Amino acid sequence: MDVREAITQAHHEEWARVVASLTRRFGDLDIAEEAAAEAFATAVQRWPADGVPPNPGAWLTTTANRQAIDRIRRENKRDDKHRKAQMSYDDPPEPLGVIDDDRLRLIFTCCHPALAMETRVALTLRMVAGLTMPEIARAFLVAESAMGQRITRAKAKIKAARIPYRVPSAEDLPARVSGVLAVLYLVFNEGYLATSPGTDPLRPELTAEAIRLTRLIRALLPDDGEVAGLLALMLLIEARRPARISAGGELVSLDQQDRGTWDAALIAEGHRLVRERLAAAAAGVAPGRYQILAAINAVHTSARDMRDTDWSQVLALYDQLVRLDPSPIIALNRAIAVAELDGPEVALAAVDRLEPRLARYHAYHATRADLLRRLGRGRESRAAYDKAIDLAGNTAETASLTRRRDQLR
Repeated sequence: MDVREAITQAHHEEWARVVASLTRRFGDLDIAEEAAAEAFATAVQRWPADGVPPNPGAWLTTTANRQAIDRIRRENKRDDKHRKAQMSYDDPPEPLGVIDDDRLRLIFTCCHPALAMETRVALTLRMVAGLTMPEIARAFLVAESAMGQRITRAKAKIKAARIPYRVPSAEDLPARVSGVLAVLYLVFNEGYLATSPGTDPLRPELTAEAIRLTRLIRALLPDDGEVAGLLALMLLIEARRPARISAGGELVSLDQQDRGTWDAALIAEGHRLVRERLAAAAAGVAPGRYQILAAINAVHTSARDMRDTDWSQVLALYDQLVRLDPSPIIALNRAIAVAELDGPEVALAAVDRLEPRLARYHAYHATRADLLRRLGRGRESRAAYDKAIDLAGNTAETASLTRRRDQLR
């Protein structure tokens, strides 16, 4: 393992533990996040010359503690935080409570119901998952500056309202689980299709961690249908990962993937979870957003060939989902199913109505480009591909879009 890989692995394994440790010690999310970031920056500078330490996690935690203490002293804070900073590193650990996993415990802690849903999700993605501000902004389809202000306001509200950093009890979990699921879904999405041109196109360490944590939540809340739905959704998407990047480094669309390379074990587990939720729905328990998305992916992974896909069932599920979540992205995905049933012209009319809300979303322009190509409108298709390429951050996706654009007559 080279130094760069060691730092990346330490980031994903230790970030939550370092932030949790510092937040408990100093009671301040800003100090915890900035000290952790400084510790990782120090690792980038020192590890290439000094070598990777025997225990990277302990090194990062110790360095981050020192950074936090230095910052408090520089700011001349002689209140309770300063006294806490001078305490021995041998303080007895806080009781773990019902959640044994460091990262999951911190996610539940940050997803406090006093914060608005989008705010708590964004804050947790930054504090716990370690996603960058541009990555979080792209996940919410907003400007980076606006997302930065949102997270800053969330931290200010935590301080002003004196929202405690407290490990949640078993009774707290149901009120916080929706925010936690939203965090894990966005972390999974960043791994499924990375949005930054400076990273690998796929980030399996993120998808694996999201799946691992969702499995832990399912063990904690076995009767929660949305937890089971999200786990099924992740498994069915992750099963297709081996077929998603070509030998030439291009993203491979669903209709072009070699389905023989899909992970049969993950698909079987995902289908079992979907059937379990369908049985619950038949008993009168209405499915939620993740359960419907999982059912859609179950239809796709049940087809041996793209031509065997039951598009009428996919569209019916999207119609059900739109009633729960009338977001423009859901409407965009629904239009793709419409194109298969009613033709690209009908679908294009539906897609064009989404332009005011999705003008900065690359998948909107990529979908338009494909529909225009199918209609033989090459010049307009090329222009749409150009917009999609300009907005796409994923290098494999950009390569695929570029090839499709250049094949236009």
